[in-house]
Parts: sequence; structure tokens; C-alpha cells
Amino acid sequence: MKLISSKKKTSDEKTCVVSPSTFMGHPFYEINRYNPCSNPQISLYSSLREAVPVIDAAISKIVRLLGTFSVTCEKKKVENAVNSFLKNVKVNGTSIGIGQFISTYFDQLLTYGTAVGEIVLSSDNSSVDSLYNASLKDIEIGYETSILEPIVYVKTDGIKAEKVQYQQLILLSLLNPTPGTLVGNSILCGLPFVSGILLKIFNTMGLNFERVGNVRFAVTYKPSDNSPSSNSRKKAEEIAKEWSKAMRDTSQVCDFVSVGDVSIKAIGADNQVLDYDVPIKHILEQIVSKLSIPPFLLGLSWSTTERMSAQQADILTSEIDYYRTLINPVIKKIVKTFLRLTGETSDFDIVWNNINLQDETELANARLTNAQAEKIETELSGVKN
Repeated sequence: MKLISSKKKTSDEKTCVVSPSTFMGHPFYEINRYNPCSNPQISLYSSLREAVPVIDAAISKIVRLLGTFSVTCEKKKVENAVNSFLKNVKVNGTSIGIGQFISTYFDQLLTYGTAVGEIVLSSDNSSVDSLYNASLKDIEIGYETSILEPIVYVKTDGIKAEKVQYQQLILLSLLNPTPGTLVGNSILCGLPFVSGILLKIFNTMGLNFERVGNVRFAVTYKPSDNSPSSNSRKKAEEIAKEWSKAMRDTSQVCDFVSVGDVSIKAIGADNQVLDYDVPIKHILEQIVSKLSIPPFLLGLSWSTTERMSAQQADILTSEIDYYRTLINPVIKKIVKTFLRLTGETSDFDIVWNNINLQDETELANARLTNAQAEKIETELSGVKN
């Protein structure tokens, strides 16, 4: 049984409730319904990435910073065969190369805390045909005898879950799982609350600018003391009619001329505009600290020194190294399955590339410094002798 869902997609029924309130909230209602005591929800974290661009950009950059890798074996022939397989393997029916599979797998792991994939064999079960990233909506994870042996179940009809037949072909990773459970924790865990506040600020900012940008006027007519009330009402209606006519006609500039004590003011012009910069920066600091990515990579021009930026880059490097240790078992299982199906039992190693060119430069400088130190030590030992 495969994880590839064969059921027909049905449109989700949605209901909407119309509130008599004049307040207009942001459209990401899943974030407003966030409950920190409930189980992780796929739709919640998906909405979070869609609603807050900084979060989506941070995860996308972490995925790209994971880098590429190659496999080294004792036998050069086997090494070439493995790397050729990894380069040309089909992924999800539309892509080629294990890099595409790992990117989607790692993105799913960061976003939802759980990632599930499948090694799809050929029709005669003699080789690996392709790799597949499974949707978590169709997956349940449990165990039968021991929690140390997790089992993946697939929902065939959306409700009933059946055990996947070939568990050895399933790829499963959990990010920071809660002890005693088979539930991974998303990197976004803890952000729905502060992100909800950020969305409320942005939504309120948009409403305020819409009201201020689309200027509304208050036209006040003060009749004289000796003017009859009927004439005052009639004159007020005429003023309102002419003012509306002047404001509706956008084809040309119209003048409004009136007689009497008439004052015109823009509604809300005297009100103080709230300062959004400080609260938005505080919330973004919380988000950036949770995602462990330097703010300058997200286009946030906060005041940082060159040394501080270098330290932030070092912290990011350690984070990437940690994530690579989570992905290594997945790569090893794929390569081992490929080798066993071809009759090979050779050992192999996974070699990741350096994260960026700056690392290459620092490594080269370190090698140069060590070589110079070794040369000086050799010269000093020769002089002593």
C-alpha cells in the first residue's frame, strides 16, 4: 500500500457568519482560533506562513541554506552509481533529483514538525523508481507494541486509517518531539499568538489609512438667531445637495460656494495617529529570535555591527548543522535501499558542502595559518638542533 492518495479531491465546505459589528478583522481566522493547549494543526501553520511574509521568507531561506551533498563509497564504481541515482531519481512525478525531495521534506519538517515520505519501487520491485512526499492530512502516526517502533497509517476514505504494508519503505522524521509521544513540534510553535497581534496591527493600520486616505468631510451650517427653522432646514438640505454634487463629480474640479456661516472640516484630521513602529519591531524581534535566523537575511535593517553579524552567521551555521543531522538518516535509508536492491553492501558516507563561500574562505585561512605555524615550528626545531 502506498501513501499516494487515490481518493478524489472534494471541495471543503466553508461557512461564514456575518457579524453586525463594524470592525473588519483579517482573513486568517485560523490564527485567531489558536489554542496553545490543542494539537498542532496543519491549516494553522499554513495560514501562518501565508499571513506573515517574514515567517515564510525565513523558512524558505533556511531550506535553501541546508545546501547540497554527495555520497562517497569505498568503490568508485558504486559511488558513481549512487550519485547518478540521486541526481536522476524521479520525485513526486514532476521533478528530478533528490535535492527537490529533500527541500520539500525539510520544508514540511520545519513547518509542521513532522515529515513523511515514501520510497516507491518499480513494478517488479527490482529498483527504486521514485520518491514521494506524502501529505500529512492523509497520515497518522502510531505504534503497536513499542513506541520505539513507530508505524505510519494512511487514511483511505478520509476517516478510516489503515496500516501501510511496507513500513521499511517509509521515511519519517520528527522535529523536537515531545518526550513519550510521536508528535513533532513545528519551528513555528509559539508564534501564532504574537503573529495574531501583528496581523491585528496591520489590519488596523490598513483600515486607518483607508479612512484617512479616503477623506470624509463634516459640513456644518450655523443659521442666524433670527432665521426661521423652516428656512434653516431648507438651506441645510440645499447645502448638503450641492456639496454631494461637487464631491461626486470627479470629471472636473468643482467649486463649492455658500452663503452664511458654513464650516468644512476633514473628519479625524485632529486625531493623533498611533505609532506602529515600536510594537511591530518588538513582535518581529520575537519572530526572528524563534526562527534563529539573522535579521539582515530577511531585509530587516536593524542596527548591528559587523562583528555581531558574524556571530549571528555562526549561530545560523550551527543551526544548519543540527538540521543536517536530522536529514542524514533519511538520505542514508534511501541510499541503503538503492544499494541493497542492486546487490551492494558497501559502506558509504554523506558529505555536505560548506554552507557558503565565507566558510570556504575561513577554512582556507585556517589551513594557511596552520601551515605557516607548522613551518615556523619546523624552522625553530632545526635551529635548536
